[in-house]
Amino acid sequence: MKILKNTLKILAFSVIVIGAISCQETKEKTTTSEDEKTIAKAAELLQMQVRDGKVITGYGIGDEATDFKLKDVTGALMSMADYKDAKGFIVIFTCNTCPYAVASEGRIVALDVTYKSKGYPVIAVNPNDPKVQPDDTYALMQAKAKDAGFTFPYLYDANDKVYATYGAKKTPHVYLLQKDASGAKLIVKYIGAIDDNVRNGAAVKETFLSNAIDALLDGKEIEKKETKAIGCSIKV
Repeated sequence: MKILKNTLKILAFSVIVIGAISCQETKEKTTTSEDEKTIAKAAELLQMQVRDGKVITGYGIGDEATDFKLKDVTGALMSMADYKDAKGFIVIFTCNTCPYAVASEGRIVALDVTYKSKGYPVIAVNPNDPKVQPDDTYALMQAKAKDAGFTFPYLYDANDKVYATYGAKKTPHVYLLQKDASGAKLIVKYIGAIDDNVRNGAAVKETFLSNAIDALLDGKEIEKKETKAIGCSIKV
């Protein structure tokens, strides 16, 4: 009964907040810092993301994904538009210190080595705010990329909130994108985990992401288009 009451309170509070957002847009008022804190709290309770005062649920399978331009650990600004010959991309939201992300580093490097030459390079994005998680500073990202032997771009997302647009909630969280026939659009083909054992790569039985990429390369339908991403919550 207590759980039910708490759930009803959260839902009621969220309805009020979302109603306030709608009213706010109608009146074209500027969101105050207090309003943003209230909206963010409601989103946290419902496990949603907020950007510019609006609730964002992120991408689903078949959606068109937006490109982004973020700072790499090399100091250069990078985007998917830089990869003219790519067929698609393995976008992975990850970070420096989450045990799940650390346990996945070798697998992420292997994915890039295997699939980059086949047209699907890895692009890793660190969504954590270093003000919340001090071990995710840009300088420590540079050290991580060197120490872990990253063969792919490792991009800094603390200010741009690309993770919210995509709907990522964990590190690691994977989005497999494929260019459409025109080459102008990026279509989401798979969302979720790298495989079925984020904690122990040696115990993996099903490689969700590799299976999805292989299906695209073979012109086949992906059998599992979505799986549950297991990892640390993004720190913002």
